Order: sequence, then C-alpha cells, then structure tokens
Amino acid sequence: MDAPPVPAGSPVTGTPVVGPLPRRVHAGYALGSLATGAFGTVPGLLLLPYLTDTLGVAAGVAALLVLLPKAWDVLVNPVAGRISDRTRSRWGPRRPWLLGAGLALAVLFAAIFAAPFGSGPAAGAYVAVAFLATATAFAFFQVPYVAMPAELTDDGAERTRLMSWRIAVLALAILVSGAVAPMVVAAGGDGLAGHRWMGLFVAALIGLGAVGAFLGTRSAPVGAVTQTEPTLRAQLAVAAGNRPFRALLACFVIQSAGVATILAGVSYFADQILRDPANGPTLLFACFVGPALLVMPLWTRVGARLGKRAALVAASLLLAAGALALVAAPVLPAAAVYALVALIGIGYAGQQVFALALLPDRVADETARTGRRQAGVFTGLWTAGETFGLALGPGIYGLVLQLSGYVSSDTGTAAAQPDSARLGILLGFTALPALLIAPATLLLRRRPPSPPIMRFSSEKNVADRHEKGTTSP
Repeated sequence: MDAPPVPAGSPVTGTPVVGPLPRRVHAGYALGSLATGAFGTVPGLLLLPYLTDTLGVAAGVAALLVLLPKAWDVLVNPVAGRISDRTRSRWGPRRPWLLGAGLALAVLFAAIFAAPFGSGPAAGAYVAVAFLATATAFAFFQVPYVAMPAELTDDGAERTRLMSWRIAVLALAILVSGAVAPMVVAAGGDGLAGHRWMGLFVAALIGLGAVGAFLGTRSAPVGAVTQTEPTLRAQLAVAAGNRPFRALLACFVIQSAGVATILAGVSYFADQILRDPANGPTLLFACFVGPALLVMPLWTRVGARLGKRAALVAASLLLAAGALALVAAPVLPAAAVYALVALIGIGYAGQQVFALALLPDRVADETARTGRRQAGVFTGLWTAGETFGLALGPGIYGLVLQLSGYVSSDTGTAAAQPDSARLGILLGFTALPALLIAPATLLLRRRPPSPPIMRFSSEKNVADRHEKGTTSP
C-alpha cells in the first residue's frame, strides 16, 4: 500500500457535502461495523473463557493476556491516525486502510484461535502474541473508518443518521458474532477444535465487513486534507486542548470498560448463575442486541428532541440501572433476567449511537475553530481509548475471578466453582458495570467552550450549526 505523506495544505479530490448522503453510502459505510463489531465482541466474550477453561491458564494471568495486547493500541491508534491523515491515494486517505488492514485483521483473528499448542504457558504466550498482532491490524482499520463521517458530510444531522445506520449494523454484528460464535464452538466439538472453527467463522465476518465498507464508500465524497501539525506530539497537544473532546473520550472509555465487563461475564454468568451453559450465552445475546435493532429509530427521535448530550446521559443511566437490577438474578425467574438484559441492550444502543454521533461533531468543531482538518488524530485517540476500555473490562473481570477463587480448567468445560467465585461472577456482571457506566456521565456536564482560534466558516454557518445542535454543548 503506497501511502506517502500529504504536504500541508494539499487537497484530496472531493469535498464533504451538506445535506443527505446517498443510501448506498449509508449502507456501505455501515458494513464496516461487521468488522468492528465482531472484533469488539468475540474476544471480550470468548477469549477469557477460552484461556481459563480450555487452555488452563489461571484467571489472573488470563486477565493480563487479554488486557496487555489491547493496551498496546493506546500507542498504536494515534500513530495510525496520523498516518491515515497523511495518506494520499487514488482511493482517498481512508479507504486503502479499510481494505488492507481489514483483510489482515481477518487473517490474524483466525490465528488467535488456531492453537498450535494444546495448553499451558506456551499456549497462553501464543495467544498473547497473536492477539497483539490482531489488535495492531484493527487499529489501522478502525481509525480511518471512524474518521470518515467528519469528512463525508458537514451536516450534523446527517452524521447522526450515518451513525444510526452504523450502530444498527454494529448491533447486528454483535448479535451474529456474539450469539452464533458460542454455537459454532459447540458445533465444532468444543475445546480446541471448536474454537478453531469459530475463529474462521468470525474471520469471514470481518473480511465481509472490510470489503463491503471499501466498495460501498467508493462513490462517497472525501474531505480536503488541510494543513496539519508537523509532529505527532503537536497533534496530540491539539486534541488534548479540546475540552469537550477530552470529556467525551474519558466518559466513553470508562463506559466501554463497563460494557466490556458485561461481555466478558456472559459465558460465566450463563454457566454459573443461570445454570444454562449450552443455550444461555446465545439467549443473553439475543436479548441484549435484538431490542437495540428495534429501538434505534426511537433513540434518533430522542436525540433530536433532547439533544445528543442529554440523550447520551439518559441512555447511559438506563444501561446502568438494568445492570444493577441484575444483582437479583439468582432469585429471579429466567424470564425476568432476560427482560432486564433487554433493558440493558436498549440503553447500550443509545449510549453507542450518541457517543459516536458526538465524536464527528467534536472533530468538525475543532476544524472550524483551528482551520485544520485532523480527523485521524482525534479518531486515533478515540479508538485507542475505546480499545483500551474494551480490553480493560475483561481484565477487570478476570481479576475479580482470580480474587474470588475461580478454578481454571484445560478440559474445555468449566470446573466446579466455590460460592465465592459464583458471587464474583455475579457482581462482576452486574454491579461493577453499573458503577463504571453511571458516574462517568458526570464528565459530560457543560463547560465553557474553547475560545476560537480562527473563523473557518461564516457567522451565518456558525449560527446555522447552533440551531441544528451540531456544535459542542
């Protein structure tokens, strides 16, 4: 892939548009969420149980093996953003990475679960190295992918619609990958063989999403690459100086960690609390994601009525309330448990769509304030934070398992657990995510806006953006 740097002020063919984008662009862009959803879901769902119950790795060590490779992305994502900002090709600055990094991501994901070693330290080390390589490929796919909306359109309402399409496909990807992946493991014979088949299945989903996003956005408008900061340090300083972006990022990272603890605990919760290891994970995912597909249009209307920031707070509190209520799961009928999981899914849908809809608004505001389009830098930090949060959740959950006395196994089936471990499984799945997600909304309280550096648009355009609710709250 030829990606020489773009000189300061060099244009890229095309400009973002004001008004509706073609439906084919909505659908094409959204297909990329098949890749992000599958990679964001399956490792968080199955990698920790794979390490503890198939490879026999102790829960505390498994937590580190899940956390550290993705923590690497904290460093890689901003670099990927800077490289993406400077890429020049006939396909624009972002689309080459969708194809190249997306296909690499698919191959490397299958390698995580290829398991050339049966069990023990060598198997754990192999998974850590393969996961590290996969996380790096994911950074170079997701950063350009998340950067694209700020460059596809200057219309804040249209960016919200674009995010609604994306989150709908993301919810579908989570449903398919999260609900079907455990079924593939079981159909493949559980243990090492079942996980190999599952790795190939998810790799196919990732490849489909990457190719679909690349082809589906071939006719999309591309924003101009304007003057950029000369060094990565200077670019990071620009992002750090944007208070609304910092607050939104911190909130999203903490909430991502909370959501990831729920994902990490699904298999353990289904096995030890619901006593249904065969069907429980699939039913939990169906209840978690299914309602999200139905309520997305409702969340869009809520956002139009309340504003994106207020709607994000409301969705987050709904998510946290549902998780906290699940503390009573051991004494509730199964139907009530699944109903609460559906409530969590409804809140999760809103939390995702409004956080992701606010991000390109922050990028566009910074462009208007400074006159420099640096979407890759902001989205590089964003995806670094999101990836770290999604890795931190399983790491925290694994630590809870270790402290509560969880017993690992190398048979492919969970060992009998003490009461203390069952309590840790319950609290890590319910109270802990609620305590991460709800307080994080305090970071979104209003603050004075950053002073303008230069006017990139006319006063009329600024007034229009305020009227549409697309500037920083």
